[in-house]
Amino acid sequence: MPANSKTSKPISAPKPILLSWSGGKDSAWALHLLRQQPEYEVVALLTTINEHFRRVAIHGFREELLDQQAASIGLPLWKVDLPFPCSNADYESRMSAVCARAVAEGIHGIAFGDLFLEDIRAYRIQKLVPTGLVPIFPVWCPDLGISTAQLARQMIASGLRAHLTCIDPRSLDASFAGRTFNADLLAALPASVDPCGERGEFHTFAFAGPIFSRTISVLPAETVSRDNFIYAELLPAPAPSVPYD
Repeated sequence: MPANSKTSKPISAPKPILLSWSGGKDSAWALHLLRQQPEYEVVALLTTINEHFRRVAIHGFREELLDQQAASIGLPLWKVDLPFPCSNADYESRMSAVCARAVAEGIHGIAFGDLFLEDIRAYRIQKLVPTGLVPIFPVWCPDLGISTAQLARQMIASGLRAHLTCIDPRSLDASFAGRTFNADLLAALPASVDPCGERGEFHTFAFAGPIFSRTISVLPAETVSRDNFIYAELLPAPAPSVPYD
């Protein structure tokens, strides 16, 4: 072999990971970024479901819409049913069972769409340490070196769109429920509200963007107040009829 020749390093297989999937814009963006990292392969979406109402926990949209998201993305769902009401002990018990399944199936880690809340990040790390699963934070703004305002603009510029499905009326007027996460929304948000709603001001349902093979069509319905939050109901749009020849 010539002295100046170089030996190439073997290419290691990507590590299989789960993505904690709320169905909102942050987890959608996390998947978009992870798919650009050859180190990881997202093999499934991990979602908590209110087992009584069959809705995605906190974000409040219907399980049927979650299923449509997964189908458009092309990934299986790991659904974790949570009781209602759900105590912290109940939550941790059911998540522990999911972590045990992940370890048994050779999963390397779990990715989260957290942006800057240190206490949430620390909690996730603490809970995963005993399992051996690696916590991954692909949209952690301090690591990316951007603000949430810059992040929001990046999401929107990419074509990512989402509906605001849950509003905390202590932080944001109820009229924002159901609006689309876009440039007009960012311009209308009060200065006290994080542009990505990271402090819980609002939660979203992502319906279009670079990770989706098709737009998920929904019909807006009533807006309701429940458990001190405002929820904008979204109904799955009926499939278009196909005329006979």
